[in-house]
Order: sequence, then C-alpha cells, then structure tokens
Amino acid sequence: MSLVPALRPLEAPPSPSPSPSPSPQPAAAAPKASKPARTPPRDVETLPAADKAAAFAEAEVGEGELAGAATAGSGGGGRGCDMTRLLQNALRKDPQVQAALAEADRGKALRVWNGDWVLHPGQEGNGLAAVLEAIMWEVGFAPIACRSERIHGLVLLSLADRPGAARIVVGAGEWRWSDLLFAHSGGG
Repeated sequence: MSLVPALRPLEAPPSPSPSPSPSPQPAAAAPKASKPARTPPRDVETLPAADKAAAFAEAEVGEGELAGAATAGSGGGGRGCDMTRLLQNALRKDPQVQAALAEADRGKALRVWNGDWVLHPGQEGNGLAAVLEAIMWEVGFAPIACRSERIHGLVLLSLADRPGAARIVVGAGEWRWSDLLFAHSGGG
C-alpha cells in the first residue's frame, strides 16, 4: 500500500528536424508541452471494525494466559544470566519504547513476538517498530549464554513497577532469545 501516487515517466520532447527548404520561413510557434495529468492518490484502506477488533484480540494477552509467564527476577538460565531482567531494564530506559507503548497501551499486556513479530493496529511496522528495534539491539549484544538460553512459554516484561504500567509479552512454545533476531516481519 502506498500513500504516494506512482510517478509516470516524462515523455521526451520531439527532436527538431532540419528543414529541407532553403527559403526562410517564419518560425512556427512551438507547441506548448502539456503537463501530465495528475493522478489523485489512492484512498488509504482502513480495516473494518471487526478486523481491528480481531487484530487487537491477537495482540492483547489476557490475565489467564499470563498466569504462568516468566517475569524479571523469576530465574535465569542457571548461568548467572537473567535476560528477562536485562531486557526489561533496557526497555524501561528507552524513551522511544515508552512513547510507542503509551500510544498502543489499552490496559492489557501487548504481545510483540510469538515466533514472529505481531502486527499491532494503529502502529506502523510489525511488533511496534521502536520496541522491536530495542529488543533486537539488546538481544543481539547480550552475552551468548543469555541469547542461547532455552525458554518455555511466555515472558512478561513490565515497563514500570506500578499498577497499570504498560506490559509486553514475548514467547510461544519452546524458544531461545536469539530466535527474536531471526523472526520475520510478516505479522502474527
């Protein structure tokens, strides 16, 4: 989908050809080149209300599903690494992440990765682009032992230590932190 209309190539003006007649004739006025017709931009497609509701339902995680989710401090991989805490602390310090989540927060935890980056209604890109980028930087530069830690199920990251703070969820099934580095961006 493009918000900018496709540009058509400009036509080259006809090349003047030498006149075979030796007699001087008044120069004919060159025809004015007409401007190409402007094509109005295509209307931006909007999701019907039912599709938006379905997209929000996929992106939001209910409290029942969060019951068994790992949280920061709930234990690392046994090698002195608590990747959940490292990632949570980094996200809390990032103003772009805070702004993106403040805009997207509707009171429930937001799923950003479930084996793939999850599309969020009203946000450009998949997985809330600022959050996705911050996560990838943190995971990418984490110690190898942290990146290769096996995780089962969901991980819940809170953006503040207060009730009602924005929360994000990553994970599904059996996975490793390094899996987030190689996820597609096709939506969830």
